Amino acid sequence: MYLDPELAAALPALPDLHIQDLAGARARMQQMAAGAAQPDEVVMTDRAVPGVDGGSVQVRVCKPPDAAGPLPALLLLHGGGFVMGGLDAVTAQAADLCTRVPAVVVAVDYRLAPEHPYPAALQDCESALRWIAAGSGAIGVDAARIGVYGMSAGGGLAAALTLLIRDRGGPPLCFQLLDAPEVDDRLDTTSMRTFDDTPLWNQADAVLSWRYYLEGCDGAVPPYAAPARASDFSGLPPAYVSVYENDPLRDEGLAYASGLLDDGVSVELHLFPGTFHRSAVVASATVSRRQAAETLDALRRGLNPVA
Repeated sequence: MYLDPELAAALPALPDLHIQDLAGARARMQQMAAGAAQPDEVVMTDRAVPGVDGGSVQVRVCKPPDAAGPLPALLLLHGGGFVMGGLDAVTAQAADLCTRVPAVVVAVDYRLAPEHPYPAALQDCESALRWIAAGSGAIGVDAARIGVYGMSAGGGLAAALTLLIRDRGGPPLCFQLLDAPEVDDRLDTTSMRTFDDTPLWNQADAVLSWRYYLEGCDGAVPPYAAPARASDFSGLPPAYVSVYENDPLRDEGLAYASGLLDDGVSVELHLFPGTFHRSAVVASATVSRRQAAETLDALRRGLNPVA
């Protein structure tokens, strides 16, 4: 496989996040989060919001310190193969986005498999969205400008949430950003069969990830669990989809973007050459900086649609 030279040079310093040792991978992801720069000028609040299944969901709300007037809201869903990650993993990102978009960014501490298989994580994401929409005035949000952004499993949950909300009649989402979305449990694409030894995420990780997540499914897998199984994408919000060249999830992301387009959804699609799953953690690499700039631009445009 072709690797971007700057990313290839960084490989020895990357953590082992493969989930065959799930406890170890969770600990290493937590260590990464602990080492991230902490924001100091963002208004940050942790809240427990009502869950659609009767429980509660922890969210972290980040607002610009000088927010004036209603802002768009961005629901931020972390990655981690449905089995690892949490609020700390995306706090720095949430704080950065809230000031640079600007927007009210709400990160969701959704429940993880295998302890909490499908539909627990999706229910938590739905709960956070409904809380934002119901209390939009109180948190300074324009309810007509709510978007969702997810990476990897978070991208899969973002895609699933748009389907679920469409079918339940709202609250509406104006934009979805799917970064290397994990959307297809069938694991039968060229990239999935090819990339069995790639950094940070490989075929074996994907197999185990879906096994853990779908333990809650009894019989056929619904599209709300694996969005690539949906037969109708019409009526979904405009999308920005990004995929990585050397990523087992590459082809399912491409196919999902194509399915959206086929059903009349506006899509912007980017494949970043020489990259691998989660390679953006090498933030100094030129391709990572280009991706970050393009993601920020897409969010600004998507959360501020032209009437």
